[in-house]
Amino acid sequence: MTIFAAPIFDATVIFQDQELFKGQGAASLWAEKLSKELEIPITVEKIGTGWALCGRQDGADCTWGIMGQRLKAFKRT
Repeated sequence: MTIFAAPIFDATVIFQDQELFKGQGAASLWAEKLSKELEIPITVEKIGTGWALCGRQDGADCTWGIMGQRLKAFKRT
Protein backbone atom coordinates (compact mmCIF):
# COMPACT_ATOMS: atom_id res chain seq x y z
CA MET A 1 0.00 0.00 0.00
CA THR A 2 1.29 3.47 -0.86
CA ILE A 3 1.87 5.91 1.97
CA PHE A 4 -0.41 8.37 0.16
CA ALA A 5 -3.36 6.05 0.89
CA ALA A 6 -2.53 5.64 4.59
CA PRO A 7 -4.78 7.59 6.97
CA ILE A 8 -3.20 10.28 9.11
CA PHE A 9 -4.87 10.58 12.49
CA ASP A 10 -2.29 12.90 14.07
CA ALA A 11 -3.27 16.33 15.35
CA THR A 12 -3.21 19.03 12.68
CA VAL A 13 -3.32 22.81 12.40
CA ILE A 14 -4.44 25.07 9.56
CA PHE A 15 -2.01 27.77 8.43
CA GLN A 16 -2.68 29.87 5.30
CA ASP A 17 -5.34 27.40 4.14
CA GLN A 18 -2.95 24.41 4.43
CA GLU A 19 -3.45 21.56 6.88
CA LEU A 20 -0.14 20.77 8.57
CA PHE A 21 1.09 18.49 11.34
CA LYS A 22 0.67 20.07 14.77
CA GLY A 23 3.78 18.43 16.24
CA GLN A 24 7.33 18.03 15.00
CA GLY A 25 7.47 14.44 16.27
CA ALA A 26 4.49 13.28 14.22
CA ALA A 27 5.81 15.09 11.15
CA SER A 28 9.19 13.41 11.60
CA LEU A 29 7.62 9.94 11.69
CA TRP A 30 5.73 10.62 8.46
CA ALA A 31 8.86 12.13 6.90
CA GLU A 32 10.68 8.83 7.49
CA LYS A 33 7.85 6.89 5.85
CA LEU A 34 7.68 9.26 2.89
CA SER A 35 11.45 9.15 2.46
CA LYS A 36 11.38 5.36 2.24
CA GLU A 37 8.55 5.35 -0.29
CA LEU A 38 9.97 8.03 -2.59
CA GLU A 39 13.60 7.07 -1.95
CA ILE A 40 14.63 10.70 -1.43
CA PRO A 41 15.65 12.64 1.70
CA ILE A 42 12.66 14.24 3.45
CA THR A 43 12.93 16.80 6.24
CA VAL A 44 10.37 18.56 8.41
CA GLU A 45 10.04 22.32 8.40
CA LYS A 46 8.10 24.68 10.62
CA ILE A 47 5.61 26.68 8.56
CA GLY A 48 3.69 29.19 10.64
CA THR A 49 1.99 27.20 13.41
CA GLY A 50 2.51 23.74 11.93
CA TRP A 51 5.03 21.33 10.45
CA ALA A 52 5.31 20.24 6.81
CA LEU A 53 7.34 17.56 5.05
CA CYS A 54 9.89 18.91 2.56
CA GLY A 55 12.10 17.35 -0.09
CA ARG A 56 13.37 17.62 -3.62
CA GLN A 57 11.74 15.31 -6.15
CA ASP A 58 12.52 15.21 -9.88
CA GLY A 59 14.57 18.39 -9.56
CA ALA A 60 11.80 20.41 -7.92
CA ASP A 61 11.32 21.47 -4.30
CA CYS A 62 8.22 19.77 -2.87
CA THR A 63 6.21 20.32 0.29
CA TRP A 64 3.63 17.92 1.68
CA GLY A 65 0.89 18.54 4.19
CA ILE A 66 -2.43 16.85 4.85
CA MET A 67 -5.72 16.85 3.00
CA GLY A 68 -8.60 14.63 4.00
CA GLN A 69 -6.41 12.60 6.38
CA ARG A 70 -3.96 11.80 3.56
CA LEU A 71 -0.57 13.21 2.54
CA LYS A 72 -0.90 15.81 -0.18
CA ALA A 73 1.69 17.92 -1.99
CA PHE A 74 1.01 21.65 -2.04
CA LYS A 75 2.56 24.85 -3.32
CA ARG A 76 4.01 27.16 -0.72
CA THR A 77 2.90 30.76 -0.79
